[in-house]
Formats: sequence, structure tokens, C-alpha cells
Amino acid sequence: MAQSTPAPDLPVQTDGTSQSALIQRIAESRHFKGSARLRDFLFYIADCAIRDAPEDATEQQIGFRVFGRNPGYNSSEDSIVRSHARLLRQKLASYFAEEGSEEPIVVDVPKGHYLPVFRLKQGEAPVAVTEPSPVSPAITAPQVDSRSTPGPSPWKWIAVCLLGVLLLQTAVLSGRWVRRSAAGKANAVDRLWKTFLTDDPPLVVFSNALFVGDSKRGLSYAPASGETLNHDSANLVDTYTGIGELAAVYTLTRLFDAHQAHFILKRSRLMTWDEAKTKNLIFIGSTAENPSLNALQSTRDFTIMATPESAGIVNHHPRRGEPAVYSRPEHPLSRDYAIVALLPGMQTGERILVFSGLTTFGTQAAVDFVCRQESAADLVRQISGPKGEVRPFEAVIETTVTGGVPVQAQLITVHVH
Repeated sequence: MAQSTPAPDLPVQTDGTSQSALIQRIAESRHFKGSARLRDFLFYIADCAIRDAPEDATEQQIGFRVFGRNPGYNSSEDSIVRSHARLLRQKLASYFAEEGSEEPIVVDVPKGHYLPVFRLKQGEAPVAVTEPSPVSPAITAPQVDSRSTPGPSPWKWIAVCLLGVLLLQTAVLSGRWVRRSAAGKANAVDRLWKTFLTDDPPLVVFSNALFVGDSKRGLSYAPASGETLNHDSANLVDTYTGIGELAAVYTLTRLFDAHQAHFILKRSRLMTWDEAKTKNLIFIGSTAENPSLNALQSTRDFTIMATPESAGIVNHHPRRGEPAVYSRPEHPLSRDYAIVALLPGMQTGERILVFSGLTTFGTQAAVDFVCRQESAADLVRQISGPKGEVRPFEAVIETTVTGGVPVQAQLITVHVH
């Protein structure tokens, strides 16, 4: 977790380590432990104070950088920053009234502003800088020999103060570089999912194939549209999904819970376009068994081809070294493929994520792939723009299937839009 140090103009005379430790204690307290967004909010505005950059602590910037809103969003209609600022103030007040009651320094976020203010608790004396920077332990302030001089020279004290400021700035800059480098390596999943982990829950739509039959005589896929149904047409069943889709929803649940976020779960045949056009969408399952995704016709570079003889993913715009079709073996099923795509949504600012496997195992492997830091990092590296933004893309994932379980997945190709 990133740590914050005080801005040079904050009205507290203390060392950076003390204030960094204070922010860390606040973030790890029981008041903040269950709220990742409030912790991110606190660390972000503290960093703005460090850099003396109030222009980065506006409602628009916080909404974009902390809460995943689109640049230029209408903050007068979306009060997410203001509502979280009120909650942050309440949490800070609760912390300093209870767990942090012995803290000599208090952190406030004044109403109408978002930059934190560090102030000494009433009755406390300022804390002097007494320790050298941990970044340069070998450099120490010059010592004054009281035996040879009648008293400390004011110029020497000025030199000591300047040296202390220089060391503190070095520590702050070094700490920020380390934190940002670590965050860039560790937060691939967060960057990929940022648009969906907001207070406006996305719609997760899982495949919902149409079967015919019953539990006594068995179930089989219903004839495709336009074909004639047999005498079992009265026994159409649309309440089943695949094992991989079930596992994928479980994986998403863990991801969203870890970020204190929520989603709305719908089976495909119950989704209405009126609700879908106002949401970010996540589709889980093949177009053959997810009629809503099939109607959307979302991907243009990769589509699923399924015939009685074979199944594969068609590559409509093959690049050098890429095959025209990614085909899986039928018997035994030892390898599967899936499409993963991030696409523009039905309205400006919205997004669609697609996880569509040739079989239920491919779908499961695709969701697992983008929810793990190690594998997501490779994908995010290839789809990131020049400013680090995550660009729309279509990709193909290959997974090895052993004993009916997807055990290893790898990124085969990525087409960035």
C-alpha cells in the first residue's frame, strides 16, 4: 500500500517518516480497513498535497483518477466524490476520537476542499526534525564543538536546516518513485477492471442456452432458429448454464468483493436492452449459448465458428504469423480457445467485456486469466496506450484442459483498436 508524506507547506514541523506512518496507521485502522476506495481517496489527495498540486485535487480529477469516471464527466450530476469526501471526513473524525486519540497530529479535509491539512493537536508542542533521512544514513549534520566556540553560529544552523530539507525532499521523491514503480507492476488487474469497479454496478450476463426435454428423458439442445421443433417443443428449458460460467461468476464475485464493489447478475434470456444500454456490460459464455451477446455482434476481428464437425475461432484479419482459424481438438478435448474483448459500450463512456469460449472450459479460463495479476500484466502491457490508458482490444486465449479442468492459459494474440 502506498504511503504519503507531508507537503513542504503543511503547518507541522515534523519528519516525513512520522507523517507517512500516520497515514499508514489511519489506512490500516478498523475505520478504513474495509473500504479500499476511501484508502485510495486518502492516499491520492495526500500525494497531491506532497506535490503541492491543488489542481490535481479537483472533483473532476479525483473522480477520474480514483473512482474511474471518464474524463470530463458531469460532476454536478455525479456526486461520487462529494459523497465519499463526507464519508472520509467522518471516518477521520472517528479515527482520531477512538483509535487515534493519542496521535499528536490530526489530519483534516476541510469542507469545500479536498487537500488534507495536517495540524498539531491542541496543546501539543511541535516535533523537531531529529533523525537523518533513511535514504542517506551516511550523511549527518555537522557537529558544533562547544569547547572551541562560545556558541552555535547562526550560519551553521541555517546550513543544518538546508541539509535537512534536502534530505527530506530526496526521501519523498525516492519513496514516491518506488511506490509508483511497484504499483505499475502490481495493479494490472485494477487497471483492466477500473471502469467496472465503480459505484454503478455493471450488468454480468451469463450464457443461457435453450434445451428441449426433461430430467427423465434427458436434455438436448433445442433446434436452431428457423428449424422445426419436434414433439418435445412444449418442454423447452432455459434455466441451465455451464460449469465454466458458474466458476467464472465465482471468480468475478471474489474480485468485486476485494474492491468493495458489486455487479448485477442476469441470465442472457432475461436481459432487456432498456437496462443494458445504461450499464457497463460483462458477457460470459459463447455466442452460441448467449443470445444477448449474439444479437449484439460485438467482436469484429474474432468470432466463434461452430459446426457439427468442428469448432474454432475465426481470425477475420490475420496478421503475420497468425492462423485464419484457431481450432480445438474434438476427442479428447485437451485444448480450448476463448475470445476476450474490451469494447465500447452502447452509450458514450460505457464499456463491454466479453469472455466467450468455444466450450465452457475456455470461458472459465478466460475469466481466470484477466483476474490474476501475473497473466493480466502481460495483457495490459500490450493494450496500454502511450499515456498508460487501457485501449479497446480483442484477444485470443488458449487453455490446456486436463481431466475436464482448464489448468493452464496463455495469451495467443491481441488486436488493439
